[in-house]
Amino acid sequence: MNLAQEYKKRVVSAEDAVKVVKSGDWVEYGQFATQPMLLDKALAARKDELRDVKIRTTTRVTGMPEVVMVDPSAEHFRYHSFHFMGVDRRAQEMGNCWYIPILYHEVPSWYRNHLELDVAMLGTTPMDEHGFFNFGPSCSFSKAITEKAKTVILEVNPNIPHCLGGREECIHISEVDFIVEANWPFPEFPFPDPSDLDRKIASLIIKEMEDGACLQIGQGGMPIAVGWMLAESGLKDLGIHSEMFADCMMGMIDKGIITGAKKTLDRNKITYTFALGVKRTYDFLNDNPMCAIYPVSYTNDPSIVRQNDKVVSINNCVEVDLFGQVSSESSGTKQLAGTGGQMDFALGAYHSNGGKSFLCFSSMYTKKGTPVSRVVPTLKPGTIVTTPRTVVSYLVTEHGMVHMKGKSTWQRAEAVISIAHPDFRDDLIKEAEKMGIWRRSNKK
Repeated sequence: MNLAQEYKKRVVSAEDAVKVVKSGDWVEYGQFATQPMLLDKALAARKDELRDVKIRTTTRVTGMPEVVMVDPSAEHFRYHSFHFMGVDRRAQEMGNCWYIPILYHEVPSWYRNHLELDVAMLGTTPMDEHGFFNFGPSCSFSKAITEKAKTVILEVNPNIPHCLGGREECIHISEVDFIVEANWPFPEFPFPDPSDLDRKIASLIIKEMEDGACLQIGQGGMPIAVGWMLAESGLKDLGIHSEMFADCMMGMIDKGIITGAKKTLDRNKITYTFALGVKRTYDFLNDNPMCAIYPVSYTNDPSIVRQNDKVVSINNCVEVDLFGQVSSESSGTKQLAGTGGQMDFALGAYHSNGGKSFLCFSSMYTKKGTPVSRVVPTLKPGTIVTTPRTVVSYLVTEHGMVHMKGKSTWQRAEAVISIAHPDFRDDLIKEAEKMGIWRRSNKK
């Protein structure tokens, strides 16, 4: 195969590439920072020619999609996401974004076995000398997408970091229908600096960690705070087996505490399925043999996660009720985030030899100047249970840490109330009494 000739005959403009999209099609935009820019704009320009084109993606970080901007009423384009962040929430408020519930590790099998997909539009690195395009820091289910799509269009961009696998991190030119050449700056996504409250909660978790622990760190201020503080912890030989590679991990790498020497799987490797961060982080990942990007069916499968010893899973949550049910993704019927890998790692970490799963939250927040408890008697109607009470292990707030496994309903209520904000505890006890999950002998 003459790779140069094969490449040349597939190169088209974005406007020509999107002509393959028909009304009623399912179109895939891929995940995170590698979503297409030129193809999105070209498809939006076809609005008046198309109806009911259904677009699927994961966590938009490159600004509002053009297809949403030109069609907020969703008559022509209907936008769907496997996980919400700021852009997705704003699109939802505009009336054109719907959430797709997932167990993250299952998604590749969904594409291969169940989902409809007509056209895939994915951002990749340029072709290498062997005819392969790399999916960059967005491996999760990119290969499964290209296997299922009837038409595969790549938006190649030299600014996308080249992330070594692992597996399923690239696609060969023989599997590609069209190539659109681009040169947009790769989007940076700096996470906010942790607050003092985040650090206080993080300090409780770090006390529970040991040398040789294997880390999964989720999105949010508290998990990120753990990452930054671990750099100064004095712990040794930590490993990373995580869905996300984030900036906070760079501090640990700089200090030399990330070696992966005690990992059972991918020893001495940093294992991840996607990355979000700033340029320094992407530069570190680029062509770095210390790192191995895998599909999410590997990184997040609880049966894989558990094979490493001392897995420590750290994730945020939004609200917890007195039964120990955890919501990390919605407030009532309003979608805020998504399940992501929380369930995957809560299960995998618990079953790891010496592993621990932590769900963190501030005990209260302020809404329009009024303090609101994150510990509630019951989740409000419509609120989604992200992690059921049967799976929850450790809950952590600035007021302490409790372990939930094996506790009865009255013990669970007592434990959760003990880490609630003191200003709300008396009212929570009264509610627990009404629900029959409080004993007279319980601590007040």
